[in-house]
Amino acid sequence: MVKQNTIKLFEEKKIRTLWDSETEEWYFSVVDVVAVLTDSENPRRYWSDLKRKLVKEGSQLYEEIVQLKMLSSDGKYYKTDVATAQQLFRLIQSIPSPKAEPFKLWMAQVAAERLEQIQDPELSIEQAMEDYY
Repeated sequence: MVKQNTIKLFEEKKIRTLWDSETEEWYFSVVDVVAVLTDSENPRRYWSDLKRKLVKEGSQLYEEIVQLKMLSSDGKYYKTDVATAQQLFRLIQSIPSPKAEPFKLWMAQVAAERLEQIQDPELSIEQAMEDYY
């Protein structure tokens, strides 16, 4: 399984992402998404509270979220909660935010770019060069 960590920007804010070539899915850092949507001073705390709320409401979304190692601001890799695009769409519905719709459009654009890269290997090479240099 080949996984590629990258950082995508939404309104100049970093969202850590990981492409899994085996499942052909993007995984997005939940804490990063929460930070963007809520402008919270402590997005980890917001996510922690939201997890409890989801469990209390009977949502199975949190049970489906996995942890993968992602690059942290200190340059090390740590396990963090990640969600697929489908899971994020469900999660976004639980976060009241005026940024929800623009964020959904951004996620669709990220997915479309990856599909183009899969179809045109030259685009994939160009993206790899951007990611690593």
